[in-house]
Amino acid sequence: MFYIAYPLLFLLSLLPLPVLYLISDGIYVLLYHVIGYRKKVTMNNLLLAFPEKSEKERLKIAKDFYLNFIDNFIETLKLISASRKFINKHWRLDNPEAYEQFYDQGRRCQIHLGHFFNWEMANIAMPMKTRYQFIIVYMPIANKGFERLFKKLRSKTGTILLPATDMRKSMVPYRNSQYMLALVADQAPGNPENAYWLPFFGQPTPFVRGPERGARVGNIPVVFPFLYKPKRGYYRCKLEVASADPANLEEGELTRNYVEFLERNMSMHPSIWLWSHRRWKHTWKNEYEKLWIGRQPAPVETEQKTTS
Repeated sequence: MFYIAYPLLFLLSLLPLPVLYLISDGIYVLLYHVIGYRKKVTMNNLLLAFPEKSEKERLKIAKDFYLNFIDNFIETLKLISASRKFINKHWRLDNPEAYEQFYDQGRRCQIHLGHFFNWEMANIAMPMKTRYQFIIVYMPIANKGFERLFKKLRSKTGTILLPATDMRKSMVPYRNSQYMLALVADQAPGNPENAYWLPFFGQPTPFVRGPERGARVGNIPVVFPFLYKPKRGYYRCKLEVASADPANLEEGELTRNYVEFLERNMSMHPSIWLWSHRRWKHTWKNEYEKLWIGRQPAPVETEQKTTS
């Protein structure tokens, strides 16, 4: 399948970006207005996050999100044949010194990411913007052909890919190297009984423990990326040092700061986050009280609405 799909996709990726965006606009009409892909999930998520906004405002965010959602895939297609010059032009980093200071100190670094567009472009751009070995943890794709295609794409500029399903073993060859580790920290944990729980847009929400735990155990500096999209096809990132010495933080503090940072980024640029993602699929239970790390007391009961 790979030997058939890759040449065809490569040829398609040679089309000018304006032509590809015409295709994106057509798919948007089909996906949003005809099929209504995950529309209920998206609108429920927006209602949970922004109850203070009017329905008209939430619909505007939803429409913009679907446009960006399709653009994300179309732009990823373009990346198959895109040059380094193209990538550097379309994805810019405002302040690389935020993490390069730690490289000069001989230290490693972690970036705690969110589901912001365009993550595929960011993945390819980052190795060109740092002296670190850039390592990203990803979820393998079941289809072997697509798995090979995406690994080829994501590693074209030097990104090292580690499967989340076997991360501990996969990290062994790099344990003595100076690396930057990128972790998607806003994904819903598979097991809510082994997670941190805290408010996320006012909803009791579980977050994976791994990103904080690794940073604290290794005292690895952590940076948060603030993402925004000045115009179609162009992305900018501004970094914020979350902690230079995470080992000195109390348990849960780094995750609390991450969630507050994530909320700020999402509130200021809501249409570039993955709202079709079922982030609030787990319901709070009183038995999770020992897992609560929120700044306020744990909820006694929940009236949380779940998406389906």
